[in-house]
Amino acid sequence: MVDITELLGVLPHRYPMLLVDRILEINEEGTQCTGLKNVTMNEPFFQGHYPGKPIMPGVLIIESMAQVGAALLMKNPTLAGRIPLIGGIDGVKFRRMVQPGDQLIINIEILWVKGNVGKMLASASVDGDLAAKMEMVFKLADPNQSAE
Repeated sequence: MVDITELLGVLPHRYPMLLVDRILEINEEGTQCTGLKNVTMNEPFFQGHYPGKPIMPGVLIIESMAQVGAALLMKNPTLAGRIPLIGGIDGVKFRRMVQPGDQLIINIEILWVKGNVGKMLASASVDGDLAAKMEMVFKLADPNQSAE
């Protein structure tokens, strides 16, 4: 298990953009993991995203899944030291609303990595019901290289 203190040492994100609370499990091969995002009414986006009927924006669900995937990649000793960036997302499907009080359980599976590019499968669920899923292509960038 990776708690929030260790996540802060692994991920470059900080409040309000850190959207993962904990990594619950990483398999022995380092190719699959499960993460947790507690969705609370205190999230800054709920002030303006459907006041009176707050729902978590889909783009932030996608970002939560990407951050769990990034944590998995950055915990892998052979890939550590590089920053994972989203290269593309495919087949995004939203199946249910995510609301304050929900626990978003995020599952990641790395499908392949070749050099600095890879692909992962991500899903997010609440109470066992699928909330969202996607495939994501990522690039592993050198943190000392410019963004050009």
